[in-house]
Amino acid sequence: MKLADFSSHSRAALGAIALSAGSALPLWAQEAVEAAPEAVPAIDSGDTAWMLVSTLLVLFMILPGVALFYGGLVRAKNMLSVLMQTTMITATVIVVWVLWGYSFAFGGSESAYFGGFDKLFLAGVTPDSASGTIPELVFICFQMTFACITSALIIGGFAERVKFGAVVMFVILWVSIVYFPIAHMAWDANGLFFGWDAMDFAGGTVVHINAGIAALVGAIIIGRRDGYGRENMAPHNLPLTLTGAAVLWVGWFGFNAGSALAAGGAAGLAMINTFTATAGGVIAWALVEKVARGKSSLLGGASGVIAGLVAVTPAAGFVGPVGAIALGALGSVVAYYFVAVVKHRLGYDDSLDVFGIHGVAGIVGAIGTAIFASPTLGGVGYAEGVTMGAQIWTQILAVAITIIWCGVVSAILYKLVDALVGLRPAPEDEAAGLDLSSHGEVAYHA
Repeated sequence: MKLADFSSHSRAALGAIALSAGSALPLWAQEAVEAAPEAVPAIDSGDTAWMLVSTLLVLFMILPGVALFYGGLVRAKNMLSVLMQTTMITATVIVVWVLWGYSFAFGGSESAYFGGFDKLFLAGVTPDSASGTIPELVFICFQMTFACITSALIIGGFAERVKFGAVVMFVILWVSIVYFPIAHMAWDANGLFFGWDAMDFAGGTVVHINAGIAALVGAIIIGRRDGYGRENMAPHNLPLTLTGAAVLWVGWFGFNAGSALAAGGAAGLAMINTFTATAGGVIAWALVEKVARGKSSLLGGASGVIAGLVAVTPAAGFVGPVGAIALGALGSVVAYYFVAVVKHRLGYDDSLDVFGIHGVAGIVGAIGTAIFASPTLGGVGYAEGVTMGAQIWTQILAVAITIIWCGVVSAILYKLVDALVGLRPAPEDEAAGLDLSSHGEVAYHA
């Protein structure tokens, strides 16, 4: 297969060649591949080794990263339920991805919306088939971890109040009908967003906006936790939450730099941006919190880590390091406002602020990419003939389609799962905690 047959990840990897040569037009890479005679790319051992490591880093983000981050944020009586949900979602999505997910996203269809059925059960994939300069099997594993973490992030929106079986059923339906089509649109060469030259290096629309909107819809449809606004629902273990945030930051280098699909300049750019944007996010959150509340909290620091990482995800291979600081800080400030102000004014119970951080910072990052990618701001530029204004409009369209598709379909799926098996546990089970009522065990013994 040609490199251009895959994703904007690959396109950005080729963009590193233009970047190192001083060009401001990284998207020429795609046109160059399409114009050149078709050739079978040679698998590169260095690229392959980097992608093997990157894939494991993304898995590390989920287990233990997301699990510990979320586990520390809930009450003690629900910690194991979050850990178990994260573990089961990861295992389930791996199986779904191999059976039909990879085909739905990257199956070779010429549709702008759907990858097709040609690669069901990984038909035609062999150890010798290539995706650019890496084995196709490695590309499959890397993309598989993205599907896993996106699905796992959603549970933070309705943590502590949904039955275990309902979570698993919802995720199977959601990843199949929402995630795979958006991944195809953004990262497949025939995809709608890809054809527009939308910039999404590592998953602003596909991962963070998708997860954030699904979490928000779930929080609204399922309703608030019993006792919300009356009982103390503070995180039970902030050291675990910071540990999870730290694991996420480390793993995110595989998430962002790995999205170059090669061990080269684009990976290096994404790596330094993952450092700088996160630093900007932490500092900005701490400063805003100090002004607003009089103190900078550890929870705010951990939230700033995630907000900065989320904001730079779509931009990691397109902006410069200084622009990444600004984008991480901007995403963090806007996310803080939604978490500290908007959520309380509107009254919805997004338990772990998935929408407030992933959804909001993801939107800021996706649209902000078009601004900070400008060469005058240290970025690598746009496709030939594209202006900043045109790129901003493209980014807004991709964000809007993601929000509408995810929002509408997620609402339907929540209602369907509720009708089939019921979403919420019995009031007495919710009061006792999902650890005991769903799994028959407790995290801590007196």
